[in-house]
Amino acid sequence: MMKHENIRKVAFKTLGCRLNQYETDALASQFDQAGYQIVDFKEKADVVVVNTCTVTNQSDQKSRNLIRQAVRNNRGSIVVATGCMVNNHKEQLESEKKITYVVENNRKGNILELVDAHMKGEIIHPSDFESDVFRFSAVDKSFHTRSAIKIQDGCNNFCTFCIIPTVRGRAVSRPLPQIVETVKQTLDNGFKELAITGVNIGRYRWENKTFEDVLEAILEIPGDFRVRISSLEPDGFGDGFYDLFTHPKLTPHLHLCLQSGSDKILLRMRRMYDLELFSSILERFRTIRPDFNFTTDMIVGFPGETDEDFAASMDAVERFGFSHVHTFKYSVRKGTRAERMEDHIPETIKNERSALLRELSQKNKEHYYASFIGKRQRVLIEKTDQNGWAHGYGEHYIPFRLQSKNLKKNTFVTVAAKNIDYYEDKCILSGDALSLENRSMEL
Repeated sequence: MMKHENIRKVAFKTLGCRLNQYETDALASQFDQAGYQIVDFKEKADVVVVNTCTVTNQSDQKSRNLIRQAVRNNRGSIVVATGCMVNNHKEQLESEKKITYVVENNRKGNILELVDAHMKGEIIHPSDFESDVFRFSAVDKSFHTRSAIKIQDGCNNFCTFCIIPTVRGRAVSRPLPQIVETVKQTLDNGFKELAITGVNIGRYRWENKTFEDVLEAILEIPGDFRVRISSLEPDGFGDGFYDLFTHPKLTPHLHLCLQSGSDKILLRMRRMYDLELFSSILERFRTIRPDFNFTTDMIVGFPGETDEDFAASMDAVERFGFSHVHTFKYSVRKGTRAERMEDHIPETIKNERSALLRELSQKNKEHYYASFIGKRQRVLIEKTDQNGWAHGYGEHYIPFRLQSKNLKKNTFVTVAAKNIDYYEDKCILSGDALSLENRSMEL
């Protein structure tokens, strides 16, 4: 029997957006290919990487707590802090001597080289590496069934509440040939679902290519896979984008960020649309697919938000039928325009409004999911449990749970939705597998 005592162990912990999750997956793939054993964050490891978020004060606090936990549980190990909180609080983190390396986003892809150099006794600073936000290879080792494809980074919008342009930088786009090659490698690695991700992907621009050109090129690649689009701003795509959703590989779901249902607040936020434009976008998609699934982000308690403004947000969420609302209480970010605005909202009112919006979001979700009972969905199995349940998502990004001992992870199955159910306090659909492949296996 082979001995594995000398295999080095690495653990990861990620907070924040899908872009962060993708970058952690890419780092995990690099470490795995270099011979490291990937272990759970709770286990003792030789290297611990905490990929942080700074979108809110709560995100900062969670990131700090995770870094402290990594240091406390892994004394003598290499602890790397990276991600957006690092860009926002770099000097503070660098002053904490127990953190081995503090790595900004634009050098995140060099962490393996940095760690290997440390293991050899070489003294290298993260800034010694070249800045490259696309220095990630195709994902092979992943914490998820689907793999993200990073096509863009940074943002030029400078919404008044947002720190992202500061911590991620100005908008840059990855060359299309590199994207296509990464997609092919990712599919060769066995993934059957791709999530197109970035900071502001609708603003992709490389040479004369746009976001629509990227999607079209990916959809033309042969194979049995499907494509999702991660969070999208409602102002960065053209007419051709709508037509792409007639393609069977492109899933009918968009996380389209509204942020407020009040035109006055949208203007104060410096968003690039009003409620009428947003409504027309949803209507146009629903002429293509009446059952199109929209989810969104909403901020409550933005400076100057009156009861009437909040009521407009509640009305918009109900009218637009979002199946899920990611609700944020406004959080002051230093250096943003909103920090200097008057009429900041008390925390108690933010909490009340947040609770009301979450309650409405849950009602929307149950109503939308109920509309699929008796219908079929093509579900990609993400995991199976010891009780014989399989879990996965349909093409509309609805979570399913179905009883079958013959279903395997990372396989497609046609499912007939039967009931609304709850699993780990989350609303889901339960159903029966109908695909011929699985029927034949059951015989």
